[in-house]
Amino acid sequence: MQIVDGLPDQLSSLNRTLIFGILNVTPDSFSDGGKYLQVEAAVNHARELIKDGADVVDIGGESTRPGAERISVNEELNRIIEIVGEVSKFACVSVDTMRAEVAMAALGAGATIVNDVSGGLADPEMVFAVAEKRAPYICMHWRNHSADMYENASYSNVVLEVIEELEQRVAVALGAGMESSRIILDPGLGFAKLPEHNWQLISEISTLNSLGFPLLVGASRKKFLRELGVDQDAATHALNAYLAANKVWAVRVHDVKGTASAITALAEIMESNE
Repeated sequence: MQIVDGLPDQLSSLNRTLIFGILNVTPDSFSDGGKYLQVEAAVNHARELIKDGADVVDIGGESTRPGAERISVNEELNRIIEIVGEVSKFACVSVDTMRAEVAMAALGAGATIVNDVSGGLADPEMVFAVAEKRAPYICMHWRNHSADMYENASYSNVVLEVIEELEQRVAVALGAGMESSRIILDPGLGFAKLPEHNWQLISEISTLNSLGFPLLVGASRKKFLRELGVDQDAATHALNAYLAANKVWAVRVHDVKGTASAITALAEIMESNE
């Protein structure tokens, strides 16, 4: 697996796809909104995620579900900073935010990674702030805020256009002083993308993986999986196993246990083959 600078040694040494366990501290996320608003409940869930096999706990205070409206920066800070501080005492934490001010506060509270679903488009100061802190940065493909994103779900060739737009964001991050060894890319499944776009990106994940940057993919419980009419967590685990087999650096998931089992078994198979 590719090495990302700035991660704890125990993560850098793992020769398998990493697992980001999702902790939404929001009242309106599509899957688990409202469950973990209180500090105690959120910290307890983070412990469960780690116990189930998560390598990183990804904490977000602003919902990015389709149609979600933005909250104030103060509301976002109030929701997550205490929780980030508590969870970072026992886990590697990534902060899921589009705001430089929130990213800086979370890094100061103990977070290690910044996961920006806007790739720096929502807040131009983000790339400068992360570069200054020398934190690993997840740069996702994004075209617009959740309330309006499906207005931009039009592509002639989704794979080539996602690559081109991600490369533009990487150039901006590098221009802000970010080190290439700290950049992780995310194709942004479900963000300004219809189901056929998501499946096309997944089917050509090796093309995305050839860009030279580690890839994180978040498919967990998303609409295009729910529309299959099967158990959404089982579908997520199967897809994550496929991504791991294609050497994706990390996956982001709600139900960690099933994906952790699949990736552990796959790592044994791949090691035996080697």
